[in-house]
Amino acid sequence: MPHITIDYSSQLDGAFDRETLVKELHTTVVTDSGSIGVCKTFLRPAEAYVGDGRAPFVHVDVGLLPGRSEALKARLAETVLTILRGHLPPESGQDVVCSVEVRDLAASYRLTPGARATGDPHTGVARPAPTLGAW
Repeated sequence: MPHITIDYSSQLDGAFDRETLVKELHTTVVTDSGSIGVCKTFLRPAEAYVGDGRAPFVHVDVGLLPGRSEALKARLAETVLTILRGHLPPESGQDVVCSVEVRDLAASYRLTPGARATGDPHTGVARPAPTLGAW
């Protein structure tokens, strides 16, 4: 169920192992948030500016169904930030600026379940994965 978006400076393209980062984030986010289901992640390189100039920057957004405490979301944000920093080497002798936000998905959130879904996307209650023809 969790949705993760990683926006990063295009100059970081190739500077970190995105697949390994995503795998580690998926495991951590599901476990630490108590989510049921499969993480979905977008990685988006973009032109980024910090202050008045271009600088390496990464922002991770984690969207969860409502119901987690602010303390849990803050702990998860710190954990994600630590994982992220461990995957990003200094770029051109300058540290990469990183930020993380863990937020609730809007009440209007909907998901068309896929074959790997293991929980109701609206309640988070576990249910068996759909079988062919179940749609």
